[in-house]
Amino acid sequence: MRNPYAEIFRAPGAAGFSGTAFIARLPIAMAPIGIIAMLSQTHGAYWLAGAVSATFGLTNAFVSPQISRLVDRHGQATVAGPAMLVSVLAFATLTVAAAAGWPAWTLFASAFLAAAMPSMSALVRARWSEIFRDRPELNTAFAFESAADELVYIAGASLSVGLAVALFPEAGMVASTALLALGGTAFLLQRRTEPAVRPVSADGPRGSAIRQRAVQIVTLALIFVGAIFASVEVSTVAITEALGQPGAATLVIGVYAVGSFFLGLTLGALNPALPLHRQLLIAVAALAVLQLPLLIAEGSVAVLATAVFVSGITISPTFITAFGLIERRVPAAMLTEGVTWVMTGISIGMALGAFATGWVVDIFGPASGFLVAVTAAGASLLTVALGQPSLAGNRVPADCPTLATG
Repeated sequence: MRNPYAEIFRAPGAAGFSGTAFIARLPIAMAPIGIIAMLSQTHGAYWLAGAVSATFGLTNAFVSPQISRLVDRHGQATVAGPAMLVSVLAFATLTVAAAAGWPAWTLFASAFLAAAMPSMSALVRARWSEIFRDRPELNTAFAFESAADELVYIAGASLSVGLAVALFPEAGMVASTALLALGGTAFLLQRRTEPAVRPVSADGPRGSAIRQRAVQIVTLALIFVGAIFASVEVSTVAITEALGQPGAATLVIGVYAVGSFFLGLTLGALNPALPLHRQLLIAVAALAVLQLPLLIAEGSVAVLATAVFVSGITISPTFITAFGLIERRVPAAMLTEGVTWVMTGISIGMALGAFATGWVVDIFGPASGFLVAVTAAGASLLTVALGQPSLAGNRVPADCPTLATG
């Protein structure tokens, strides 16, 4: 039987850039929680740890699309290389500042500069698009990368916290910085698979990719999906603590993406013929329905783990179709930036969702935090449903005189 994943990795250089990109993007999951684990131990103040981590996360959410926009115009190695160097040096400074007890302003300044870290998820998808543009293999490649993203968020966060607790407070950040430096360098050195720069013609689309209606809709929808992630994680920690089994939170969160991982790989192998905008509507509709069991999941760790497992099943299919739509609807000259805006939406949603869930848990109790997940899922479904006319269609031509608005 033909293995579609074996087929995509037969492309010259594919295994190399995908493998190194996986290593280089682990820090996007390791760094935020690693900063909290480090500073909470070295400074004994969770508010400071959370504030420094938020500085990195929110700044990266704003800066990363701008870096990707420059990547589209000047090339990956030319732009992402220097940006990555700034990020690595800033992370190293942050780690030293925490260990040496430097003033708090140095922590915030370092976190701010570390936010220059480019979006590896966007860079690797741009390379797959260069190889398989307008071919069914691209859906399989995006399915693989969506599954890889899920592994990154699960393994990265667990690795960062585990190292900080088992070895020394800065261990998670040291590992994260090293992975970014080594993986990122190895990725960018593979020049033969780097996408060609496609200059925008004088009468072509101008400005930021976020002005594209499809990018706006998908980004907004995934802001709500990011809020679901945060709600499930924060609520799980609160419920397991209330049950007197705080250590079970790691296990419960670990099963969150297991079902989604395999379903996503299956979807990528099948390559459904249904239009991508319809696939996305079905995926977020299923996502919304599957959040409902979370509302009755506080009885035991087993019940909680089952509900969390079910709630995450359609996450990977949602990612696959969302990124596929961006590739289909955004001009090739704006692809990296378009994908980055979607990734940014997830990060913003996680930040806002964590805040909202924490507030709800403090006031109404641990199980009430899942109300944020249910509400966010409904909002994501409404966004995609209302945006169906704009999400339908093909890629905006590079020589289109105006930006697409529908």
